[in-house]
Amino acid sequence: MVVLGIESSCDDTSIAVYDSQKGILSNVVSSQVKIHEAWGGVFPELAAREHTKNFIPVVHKALNDANITLKDIDIIASTFCPGLIISLVVGVSGSKALSYITDKPLVPVHHIEAHIFANFIGKEDIEYPFIALVVSGGHTELVLVKGFEEYIYLGGTLDDAVGEVYDKVARALGLGFPGGPIIDRLAKEGKEIVKLPRPLIHDKEENRFNFSFSGLKSATIREIQKGIYSKEDIAASFQNAAVDVLVKKSIDACKEFKVNHLVVAGGVSANSKLREELSKECEKEGIKLDIPPIFLCTDNGSMVAYTGYLRYKNTGKTVDYDFEALARCRIDRFKEIF
Repeated sequence: MVVLGIESSCDDTSIAVYDSQKGILSNVVSSQVKIHEAWGGVFPELAAREHTKNFIPVVHKALNDANITLKDIDIIASTFCPGLIISLVVGVSGSKALSYITDKPLVPVHHIEAHIFANFIGKEDIEYPFIALVVSGGHTELVLVKGFEEYIYLGGTLDDAVGEVYDKVARALGLGFPGGPIIDRLAKEGKEIVKLPRPLIHDKEENRFNFSFSGLKSATIREIQKGIYSKEDIAASFQNAAVDVLVKKSIDACKEFKVNHLVVAGGVSANSKLREELSKECEKEGIKLDIPPIFLCTDNGSMVAYTGYLRYKNTGKTVDYDFEALARCRIDRFKEIF
């Protein structure tokens, strides 16, 4: 089965071709980082304009790189939710048009779901159940995955996503956008000498699998404004605090649900400190750890194509042209709406 995967949930237009026998044939990403850099974050209207401008050229390149034509495609998979709605609509509209002119099935994909299953591209079997930690600029969630479309939402951020806080701390430090990779590099040159909070890390009740990063963000920015510490030490102190929370809650979730398999996904899964600490803790606790290669951590069409393939193979579900993109939809409720 040959799948065209389309991703436009935020600021990258990415289209890929996945072959169920040969793997990823192409994975084209049109990045908008330079465009949004001046704003210190994603400017929604500019993002939508760039998606509109880039969609057809990226489709052409993805097909050319895979050395196929639209006639060779069996299904079209597209991210329908969640995300920046003004961006999602462009990708969904383009997907519907391609489905219509080719008469190929249109398969909906949940953005978080796609990030999770990016871990299994190129692997023979998916070992269920597992705990999924999803960390990105827009999401911080823990999900118990019992099988495909069998998801139990354990908790998520009550305020800011961890990737968003990385961006805001980087902006306060004058480091540029996106902040995650910059802080990760800078932290290696600093020491944890700034005392910062680790919100909800020891909460045993209703918030035990929820996250809260707004307090950490505010505390870090206050320390930056004092002008006492170096940027390197601020970066190291902030990153250690954020990673401690993510690691502790992930391991706790595995223990509570007696699951010996942890899957990490999303743009922040590329963070070297998070990878290092999770590897240490999982090895200590006897937990299998899956983290995708760097090029599959950030938004990409390959993860959408692969997840669309899994949905079509396992359920045969498709959608009509009146099915619309959604800005918000929790992963455990996605299958209820189509």
